[in-house]
Amino acid sequence: MKLHYYLVTVTLAVFARTIASHPNSMLDPDPAEAPNTPAFGSDFTYPFLIHHYHFVSQGQPLWMTYMDIQPSCTPNHQTVMLMHGKNFCGATWNATIHVLAAAGYRVIVPDQIGWCKSSKPHGYQFSLHQLSLNTYNLLEHLGIPAKQNITVIGHSMGGMTATRFALMYPTFTERLVLANPIGLEDWKALGVPYQPIITSYSQELASNYASIRAYEQSTYYANTWNSSYDVWVNMLVDIYRNPFYGAAFAWDMALATDMVFTQPVVYEFPLITSKTLLLIGDKDNTAIGKAWAPDSVKPLLGHYEVLGKKVAALINGSKLIEFADLGHAPQIQAPDLFHDALMGWLKAT
Repeated sequence: MKLHYYLVTVTLAVFARTIASHPNSMLDPDPAEAPNTPAFGSDFTYPFLIHHYHFVSQGQPLWMTYMDIQPSCTPNHQTVMLMHGKNFCGATWNATIHVLAAAGYRVIVPDQIGWCKSSKPHGYQFSLHQLSLNTYNLLEHLGIPAKQNITVIGHSMGGMTATRFALMYPTFTERLVLANPIGLEDWKALGVPYQPIITSYSQELASNYASIRAYEQSTYYANTWNSSYDVWVNMLVDIYRNPFYGAAFAWDMALATDMVFTQPVVYEFPLITSKTLLLIGDKDNTAIGKAWAPDSVKPLLGHYEVLGKKVAALINGSKLIEFADLGHAPQIQAPDLFHDALMGWLKAT
């Protein structure tokens, strides 16, 4: 017990010193708008021009970075918004952006607050409602709600956020696409114990190339690996290693873990009224808390070959497309297969 108290005390002290050394880390003035501009700890080169939406939330001035891609062919006058997952950034949607733009869509791709090239606040109440509100306000800033309804596509944690977004703004969300979303089950109800945020923070601080790759290989890519996946691992590693923002990013990621664990959406799937498509890689085994769950509980978690069908049955009129051999990130693991399924459904609806 004394050792645990000592480790927690040291961890908090390190976090406090890091924040004190760069107190304005969430207030970088007017970050430039260019694909390779370093912003809030990320120097990753984005595939398209980035923009910054400045707003105040929970009493804090924040910057939300986003891409706004115009159609690369004759416009169809429709807009798609892409929502990234916890271990992803807006840039991870690169291939999907190109496919949608080539089909005539305008594509909006935000980095959520706390992630990637957006602000990393040191004290923020993370909730799916707050992230959805921030995103809606961005779209309102761009004048989109007044003009048209949109299609919302969310992957992983972005699927949970997209679900909450569709529930909060049902008339605005014409179509909802959930690509291997987390939150298809309630992990705590299945027996996963609560993990303190400070414990999650310590784990996030320890993230490195080896730990991130090992997790992604076993979960995202069904125990396969392609060297092209390294770019997405290194994208995260660079933020964790950043001397000014790494600790703040790790803290926000710990808060995000707490958010998705304690705010289930599975009980509200029957309330969705948007036209809905589920794209599910059946070999996905993602389950928040599996790592610290009792051995008797672990076998119960993360069976997407079952969960996809269960949730599809809960959402009135939804369509389920399964990829038998793919994991948590089908849009990266098999982009052609994923995009054929996505675009076929969009054209049909």
